[in-house]
Amino acid sequence: MSDAGTGAVAAAELVRRAEKLDAGDPLAGKRSSFVLDGTVYLDGNSLGALPVGVPARVADVIAREWGELRIRSWDESGWWTAPERIGDRIAPLVGAAPGQIVVGDSTSVNVFKAMVGAARMAGPGRDEILVDATTFPTDGYIARSAARLTGRTVRAVRPEDVPDALSGRTAAVLLNHVDYRTGRLYDLPGLTAAVRAAGAVSVWDLCHSAGALPVGLDEHGVDLAVGCTYKYLNGGPGSPAYLYVSRARQDAFDSPLPGWTSHTDPFGMRGTYEPAPGAVRGRVGTPDILSMLALEAALDVWDGVSLADVRAKSLALGDFFLECVAAYVPDGRVECVTPRAHGERGSQVALRCGGAEAVMRELISRGVVGDFRHPDVLRFGLTPLYVGFGDVERAARVLAVVLEGVGGEVGVG
Repeated sequence: MSDAGTGAVAAAELVRRAEKLDAGDPLAGKRSSFVLDGTVYLDGNSLGALPVGVPARVADVIAREWGELRIRSWDESGWWTAPERIGDRIAPLVGAAPGQIVVGDSTSVNVFKAMVGAARMAGPGRDEILVDATTFPTDGYIARSAARLTGRTVRAVRPEDVPDALSGRTAAVLLNHVDYRTGRLYDLPGLTAAVRAAGAVSVWDLCHSAGALPVGLDEHGVDLAVGCTYKYLNGGPGSPAYLYVSRARQDAFDSPLPGWTSHTDPFGMRGTYEPAPGAVRGRVGTPDILSMLALEAALDVWDGVSLADVRAKSLALGDFFLECVAAYVPDGRVECVTPRAHGERGSQVALRCGGAEAVMRELISRGVVGDFRHPDVLRFGLTPLYVGFGDVERAARVLAVVLEGVGGEVGVG
């Protein structure tokens, strides 16, 4: 049989396997909960797809709660308590008991609250903050600002090197659960235990793990955590982020942004600040109601979903996608930079290739949407609630076609 014939047989077999895997997928029914089209959408690690229930909910908030009830909605529609109520809905998705998560502000603002708060908790002589050297740039910028404000210095280290870098000088450690470029999953239980043993405060960024895999904040003794809601939680563009303050740290948490809504008596309008008890002290100003209630409606898609099923499907999608890439793409054209070991992989696959930016543009034009990270990385987000095995097979097949026309080897261009 010719190479072309062999390739056609292999492709047909992969298509049949994708159909079988989709037929047996316990999460397959969730796909109808999202607004989708014929596009293969593999960019949910940047912006999640729209849940079907959100438009009607937002329309009701605008027309009835704002348009008719107006100011009464702060009480009658529960606007005032939304940050804590929605936080409690996110809590099971990150392994937290109720009363420890407050929703509001951006991820960056919450990183600032967490880092300054963590530094203020540190004991005397702890004058150094450790920061994930591979972190999203903003986290590093904010950590350095927090260090300047609290009289500390910052040292960037790779997550795997944190245990050796910890000392009696360490005040706080900021780490990403999943590397945003490569999709590498870091050892949250082990690293948190090491930070705790050193007497420092742990701060975790969950932007690329919440809604994609079990986190276990309470189980593993995490002190503080932050995360966005517009990726795997599907809250919409710019949807509010969240701040987790463990129950054990709540009394000591001293927010650098003591706003009126985090006051123990917000409507007392007192001249001196007294923080509210619990995670509420992570609030700052008036809640952004429209986007917050859109997020609340989006979280309905998680009703009845097992995170174990989500994780199992995520890993299976990644394995199958890489198998399809190996079958369709000639050797030497791409390099997988995402760990293949399940214990070290988040919910995305990142491939290096020459001309990556042009490759991604062409993929998108052909109905396969991922994204590009400078200088040479293609990212494909695997969002188990709506991505199927047929999607990743098609994506790999289209990638092979695109690479035939772009040219270049791994690492070139």
